Amino acid sequence: MFKRFLLVAACVFYAGSVFAQAYPNKPVRIIVGFPPGGGTDVVARVIAQKLTEWWGQPVTIENRAGATGTIGADYVAKSAPDGYTLIMGHVNSTGLAPNLFPKLPYDPIKDFAAVSYVGYVPNVLAVHPSIPAKSVKELVALLKANPGKYNYASSGNGSTQHIAGEVFKQLTGTTVVHVPYKGSGDAIKDLLAGVVAMNFDTMPPVMPHIQAGKLRGLAISTPKRVAQLPDVPTFAEEGITGFDVTNWYGVMAPAGTPREIVVKLNADINKAMQVPEVRARLEGVGTQLREMSAPEFEAFMKAEVAKYAKIIKDTGVRIE
Repeated sequence: MFKRFLLVAACVFYAGSVFAQAYPNKPVRIIVGFPPGGGTDVVARVIAQKLTEWWGQPVTIENRAGATGTIGADYVAKSAPDGYTLIMGHVNSTGLAPNLFPKLPYDPIKDFAAVSYVGYVPNVLAVHPSIPAKSVKELVALLKANPGKYNYASSGNGSTQHIAGEVFKQLTGTTVVHVPYKGSGDAIKDLLAGVVAMNFDTMPPVMPHIQAGKLRGLAISTPKRVAQLPDVPTFAEEGITGFDVTNWYGVMAPAGTPREIVVKLNADINKAMQVPEVRARLEGVGTQLREMSAPEFEAFMKAEVAKYAKIIKDTGVRIE
């Protein structure tokens, strides 16, 4: 009986190993829940390009934008758990959405297999050059003198940009009107045009415009300044403590994806992030890279849900 058990176990292990070795034998899709051009899209395309080279199979990006990433997440949650449909997971659809949407059609933990954390990017308070404020202190004074006159853009209701704006308002005692968009691309266009006064977007879409002088960066959400924007101070340096809002990215698969495939994906994605050209491109747009195992990433996801539950409760943000 015991020998039979060992034989069955060996067969299962062998089948799983062969399955993992054969994967992928057809194109793989990485779903991005936001329009092209945003931080999530940029990071996904850099990694997809390297995996395509290694695997000899196309790894394509499919943008399924809307509802701050939850449309794309729901699509992947309901996809076949075979490793051929993945998502570039995001704090919006994982940490924020379950605390904001009472009828979310998926569970951010139970309906996904955590694959590989990629990294995070700071949120940057950027203003249009026409705004007469050269520092956060000057901006706060301006906003307090003109309550409700100025507005800030976000990539949608319930996005980290939205939450960051509400946290900023709470910590500074200011009144600023929220203007939600369908993604960072549209929000940045209107910010550059002066249609909106400011936003709290991630580094990838705003950094080139700050460096070119088309936008003014006033503060960044990391504990320390970043090399890519050395002249932009942290919120803490500007006297605002407790501003703990950042965008993170990580690859996820539908729940039930074979463990062998998850392990392979984790290993290959972590290896890709160590390739100098990949690392340079990701860090060049402000991504702070960090390697995690799949179980570590799952624990991180659970912690993010708890973290934003408190932040959302404290700020009183509600999505109808």
